[in-house]
Amino acid sequence: MKTYDDVYKTAGAFSWNELTTGNPDAAATFYGQLFDWRFEKMDMGMPYHVVKTAEGTAVAGIMGKPPGAETMPSAWGSYVTVTDADAAAKRCVELGGKVLNEPMDVPTVGRFAVLQDPQGAVFCVMAYSG
Repeated sequence: MKTYDDVYKTAGAFSWNELTTGNPDAAATFYGQLFDWRFEKMDMGMPYHVVKTAEGTAVAGIMGKPPGAETMPSAWGSYVTVTDADAAAKRCVELGGKVLNEPMDVPTVGRFAVLQDPQGAVFCVMAYSG
């Protein structure tokens, strides 16, 4: 049986979910009480709450809205694992989609991009390091 670590590094698999919200601390309190989640607070250039199951498996993240995006609605976003974030962004455009956030590095994690399909759905791709 595959472990969570095996699955999230599988190209084409949904691997991470992330909430962007105006009040990450309040969101962590709400979801922690609702789902019995635990949190590890990290500094990723801004406070970031790593969501962990009661067993300790990291499954998601909660972060504040980035500067200049304060009016965007709070929303969950999904990541799909890819082997190359730059190639996935290029292919998305070739297929009629858009690149909303150019590929960029997340230290110790990998390289990601925010994309939009031709129907308007937004998703992220992540090429994990190591």
